[in-house]
Amino acid sequence: MRNKINKKILFAIPAIMGLAATQAQNVSVPVQPGININYMDKNVKPSNDFFRYVNGTWLDNTEIPSDRTRWGSFDELRQSTDADALAILKESVNNPKYKSSTDQGKAINLYKSILDTVGRNKLGIAPLKPYLKKIDAVKNSKDLEALMIEMEPLGGIGFFGANVGADAKNSNRNVISVGPGGVGLPDRDYYVSEDKDSKEKREKYVLHVAKMLGFLGEKPVEAKTHAEQILALEIEMSKPRFDRVERRDRRKSYNPMTVSDLQKLTPSINWDNYFTKIGLKNVDSLIVSQPKYMAALESVLKENKVDDWKAYMRWSLLNRASSQLSTTIEDANFDFYGKTLTGAVKQRPSDERALQVINGRIGEALGKLYVEKKFPAEAKAKAEIMIKNIFVAFENRINNLSWMSPETKVSAVEKLHKSKIKIGYPDKWKDYSALVIKSPEEGGTYFDNTKNMAKWRFEQDLADLNKPVDKTKWNMSPQTVNAYYNPSYNEIVFPAAILQPPFYNYQADEAVNYGGIGGVIGHEISHGFDDSGSRYNADGNLVDWWTADDLKQFSALTGALADQYSALQPLPGTFVDGKFTLGENIGDLGGVNAAYDGLQLYLKENKNPGLIDGLTPEQRFFISWATVWRTKSRDEAIKNQVKTDPHSPGMYRSYVPMQNIDAFYDAFGIQKGDGMYIEPGKRVKIW
Repeated sequence: MRNKINKKILFAIPAIMGLAATQAQNVSVPVQPGININYMDKNVKPSNDFFRYVNGTWLDNTEIPSDRTRWGSFDELRQSTDADALAILKESVNNPKYKSSTDQGKAINLYKSILDTVGRNKLGIAPLKPYLKKIDAVKNSKDLEALMIEMEPLGGIGFFGANVGADAKNSNRNVISVGPGGVGLPDRDYYVSEDKDSKEKREKYVLHVAKMLGFLGEKPVEAKTHAEQILALEIEMSKPRFDRVERRDRRKSYNPMTVSDLQKLTPSINWDNYFTKIGLKNVDSLIVSQPKYMAALESVLKENKVDDWKAYMRWSLLNRASSQLSTTIEDANFDFYGKTLTGAVKQRPSDERALQVINGRIGEALGKLYVEKKFPAEAKAKAEIMIKNIFVAFENRINNLSWMSPETKVSAVEKLHKSKIKIGYPDKWKDYSALVIKSPEEGGTYFDNTKNMAKWRFEQDLADLNKPVDKTKWNMSPQTVNAYYNPSYNEIVFPAAILQPPFYNYQADEAVNYGGIGGVIGHEISHGFDDSGSRYNADGNLVDWWTADDLKQFSALTGALADQYSALQPLPGTFVDGKFTLGENIGDLGGVNAAYDGLQLYLKENKNPGLIDGLTPEQRFFISWATVWRTKSRDEAIKNQVKTDPHSPGMYRSYVPMQNIDAFYDAFGIQKGDGMYIEPGKRVKIW
């Protein structure tokens, strides 16, 4: 069971509420230029190819590192931040004050166990053997139910999953949700699409699964047969799932039911028994995210193909645990998921991979050390002023909309005023006191520590279910270079790590900061008003606050934006899915607009600095935004992105939003016939 938060990250007001109180240190930060003009290509006219004008020299002189599938400003900052976090972690490893009982000690112990490759190689698949034995003992659906009950606290074993999180229509109440179980390929399209890439990936997936099953002792012919059975079952389980566009519509996945309703939908599972034995007693109602899937699952269970079930569960167990076992198994799994699916040449260093696990599982334990050393007080103070300006600008934009009625504007402004902002790190750190993480010296292994973390999260969910939703919680660690909007909390969150160049440089001119972190702030605000977030009201509930005519106008505008992006072709025959990426594209367009207006408010209140590097503040604003989205990607990574990632490729994020903004044309003298030009009547203006 996992607590799922429906949030939109970046990469998904006059009176600001909920600013995180910080104890930021006076950290010394080296001076960096606001815009590195050496990365620009001044031989290209900004009016013809803005992406190349801003980033051309960087593009020519930069190679994607062999352990990466893409490279750009985000990745450079993440690498730098990871290096800082790793240095802090390594520095703390031998500090006697960080005992195993401390949060920091748990992060250190997890790090040590991940890097204990000698111990992992010695164990091989031994950690899986007790679970493989249990899978082998399954003879019917009742046995399967019993095994799923036993495995639920460890993260499940497939078929379906149960989660605890905020009720979409009553965001102060926690509720159980039941939905589809995991499959091995990252998106439904890989299973059901007949395009060339998907068919090739399915063939290579079968070969990969067969190879991996060999580590469990299966002979090649047997492993190949089982791999084909697994693919066939996963295709059957994928067909009834939502497609990538449907998944974005929370209304479709909000299906309240009683347990007896679910019993009728999937009668092969005794749901009262299931919930009671996993620790959820007296469950009367829940949310079923995909009823069509649960009905199809009943067909899978009725077919009683027990051998297929077993093969699928063995693979699910091995696939999920592959990074925790021997380095041979870990490397083999990377060959498919890294090289084949995304085009990576080699894995990242083991210490960087270990850091990723720590950040994702117990990130706040390391976050305490990170913010103490790396988060300057000045960064937060200036960011708060900028946020206020951008909220004011966004409110002005709402009030000046020509397509929205006064009635709906009142509700939109109310939502804006009730938005909460979190900056840097939590007021209250996560409590890891009940979590046991042992170092190798104490007999701990990566596999056992992972099992302990799963159990701990499960117990946390059980405890949360009968409590009000705790909206003070963070869902990203402070050392994460990203930001997010959570519609159920109506909040935008900016971890400490994103408040660094190129997003935020408190030593640079404000035009650069408004074009960087200002655009990010506006992007996250806009998620509250995108095609998905706009369905939630000011209190974070899935309640319609639109008039019918306003919603019709909004749908027409967002449809035009989707069409604009769907015409983009990053590779021959590979197109951006404008409907799938619509929320992020609305976020970018609204974010740049609000940040630009926020900059104008700042310039009106403060002295205009004039030209810097021969560029006006407005030019530096747009250049800064395009600098943030400086990106190069491998072809396989692009193919994977358009199927699985709701964000458009970085090069399009750098300039397509601005093609819809009149001020961009004024800043660079863009005229009809120029490459960046779009007819005024076709420029999309939403927020």
